[in-house]
Amino acid sequence: MAHIPLQDGLPGIVGLFAFSPETATALRELAEVLLRGSNSLTSGEREMLASYVSFRNRCDFCQLSHGAAAAAHFGGDARIVDGVIRDVGTADVSDKMKALFTIASKVQEGGKLVTSEDVAVARQHGATDKEVHDTVLIAAAFCMYNRYVDGLGTWQPRDPNMYREMGERMAGQGYVRAQ
Repeated sequence: MAHIPLQDGLPGIVGLFAFSPETATALRELAEVLLRGSNSLTSGEREMLASYVSFRNRCDFCQLSHGAAAAAHFGGDARIVDGVIRDVGTADVSDKMKALFTIASKVQEGGKLVTSEDVAVARQHGATDKEVHDTVLIAAAFCMYNRYVDGLGTWQPRDPNMYREMGERMAGQGYVRAQ
């Protein structure tokens, strides 16, 4: 049960957005830029970063919804996302993405844990400064989103089909809705 009165049937951050539309606008716009804006990392890769950080934060709603969005960007194939969640080291992603996941995991634990060596490894595998920047910002933002969702005790569905549908909607329509 949520710690504040939220509209019944609205899961996770969706219920919080309905409760506080004035903050919802800024948070939706941030997600839109980070996960769907112009970038050399694909939206699927960025959604995987969001899902991975959310997994590490034990935020089921964000992990499953953004994992489903990543899968939707990959033609509905969740195996890549599942592989990252199981073990980044053996996941079927590029060495560049593995290096970026390492940076994201360190940001999730504490921003000062990211080292020059971590960034150098990412660069050695082809990461640009913009990709490193955006990885850090996605990881930091999803720590905030995760704590927002979990800190207010939002309802988190257990039906995998609900997450698949959310993921398809997020991948197809994005995060900014007409007001």
